[in-house]
Amino acid sequence: MKLLDRIELHLRETHISATRFGRRAVGDPRFVLDLRMGRRPRRRTLERVETYLNSHHQSN
Repeated sequence: MKLLDRIELHLRETHISATRFGRRAVGDPRFVLDLRMGRRPRRRTLERVETYLNSHHQSN
C-alpha cells in the first residue's frame, strides 16, 4: 500500500484532519495536502511518518 493510501486510511479510521495529522506526524500541517498534490517526501520525513503510523497502530 502506498504511503498516501495508508495515511488516508488512518485519517478515516481516526477521524482526524489532514492538517492535524501532518502537524502531529512531521510538524507540517500542509504535509498531506502537499502529498495529494504530488509532493515526494525525503527519506527522513518518510521515517517520521512510518514511526507515527506504527506507534499509533500499536496503541489501538
